[in-house]
Amino acid sequence: MSHENPVRILASTSATKIIKAELNRRRFLALSGTAAGVAFLAACSPQSGSGSSPQASGGALESNLSVYSWGDYDDPDLVNEFTAELGPAVTFDSFNSNEELISKLVAARGTSGYDIVVPTGPFIPQMIENELLIPLNRDLIPNIEFTDPAYLGRDWDPNNEYSICKAWGTTGFVYDKTKITRELTSWEDFIDAAQNEASGKVSVLDDPAPLLGIYYWSHGVDWNTTDEADLAAAEEFLTTQLAPHLSAFDSYPGGAAIPQAQQMLMQCWNGDARLGIMESSEPERWQWVLGSPDTELWMDNWAIAAGATNPEAAHAFINYVLTPEAALRQLDYTGYQTGTSGIEDAARGEGLEMLDLIFFDDETVKTMHTQTLSEAQQRIVEIWDKTKVAAGA
Repeated sequence: MSHENPVRILASTSATKIIKAELNRRRFLALSGTAAGVAFLAACSPQSGSGSSPQASGGALESNLSVYSWGDYDDPDLVNEFTAELGPAVTFDSFNSNEELISKLVAARGTSGYDIVVPTGPFIPQMIENELLIPLNRDLIPNIEFTDPAYLGRDWDPNNEYSICKAWGTTGFVYDKTKITRELTSWEDFIDAAQNEASGKVSVLDDPAPLLGIYYWSHGVDWNTTDEADLAAAEEFLTTQLAPHLSAFDSYPGGAAIPQAQQMLMQCWNGDARLGIMESSEPERWQWVLGSPDTELWMDNWAIAAGATNPEAAHAFINYVLTPEAALRQLDYTGYQTGTSGIEDAARGEGLEMLDLIFFDDETVKTMHTQTLSEAQQRIVEIWDKTKVAAGA
């Protein structure tokens, strides 16, 4: 199995009720985007978008399909089988953050050339409002019946009119035990190691919210704070205390940094960590740590972009990957749970490796929290940009 740019996670069957409660506690209200994209999305009027997009009706599939997603997020053998069986040739482009995805769609105004996109839940309401997505024809996606109801009906799309669960994920870090000989167990430990023995060999996710999360989670601050004092403190810490020690902003260290031991300490999503450790020639060298005392909980979703020129193929692909058989292969390839009914039992029955990085117990899931978009989003992106500048990225 060879991946270049892996992806993100999930939780155990017993934990789905806790996840559902966590997500339903939060309402997602605000805009998103890169520093420029935030303002652009705010100004975007719902004129160009779904109204002019071709709609799928169950006709003949187009010959091509373009997917804009997180890096290496689908089993290539499964994708090739889709093409062999149904015809459309599939191409993939990848992004590092939802801000990057949205900025591209906003700038294109329905001419991005992408059919399927994979946004994280909290970003979906404003994408719908600004007509960056088109409604799904659910009649063409009957395999949604295999999705566990706990992963449907999210606050961001209560009736799954625009989106369907692709995967759940969380955030932690991986460190090289041959270089960092003490045990690291928390975000506070991550920071201490970054400033000491790992200095100059540290990477963080190229994604605004989990970057700020390093400060918030380690200092007992609400990850979704909008208090300017908290934001200012995070900025000061990240730009002056952490940035000098960073060597990379890498959303996919499992693709190269872990297997090639390019870094000593890496913030990463759990599925990407699993991939990198499995592909390392020295898997025992690496230790995965789920960020504590708190960390992130996210859910990525299949959706179709406004202006999609291959809507029939897009629906067919989404339907194809929702079967239990396909979902299990996706889980093994990416290391992320797909929300499919009974998938944990299936994964254990197949003897898949490192399932402790995919499925989590109830108490662990309680420490994971979902991002809420707010009026602070543009400020968060600005801090991310300033940290990258301070680090020389």
